[in-house]
Amino acid sequence: MGDLMTEIFMEATKDGNVRSFRTVESAKLDWEYGGSEGFWLKSLHENAGAGELTFLMKVDAGAHAESHAHEQTEQIYVIEGTFYDQTRTYQAGDFVIRERGTNHTAGSKTGAIVLLVYTP
Repeated sequence: MGDLMTEIFMEATKDGNVRSFRTVESAKLDWEYGGSEGFWLKSLHENAGAGELTFLMKVDAGAHAESHAHEQTEQIYVIEGTFYDQTRTYQAGDFVIRERGTNHTAGSKTGAIVLLVYTP
């Protein structure tokens, strides 16, 4: 897989044009209130025209969000800690996809950091 990724990146930059690349130093960003108590966000990417959003989300231990839905497909990758919804608890390394309009809860008993990707 490493060689394939190297080939993809080398092909993308072979003409020296890296305008389409963007780096976000997320460690330097402050956590911002995420809309529910105990949920914090760092915005990594937003393309409003394409309906794309990417966040790091920190969930405090004991935080819980009641049932809600999103207008976009939601992809969740658990980076650390545990994260739950109404069906189960997810561990670091777990990946969840929810189609737009899917009602769900969210929370963490122990605290968590997850990567959130929203797409149309």
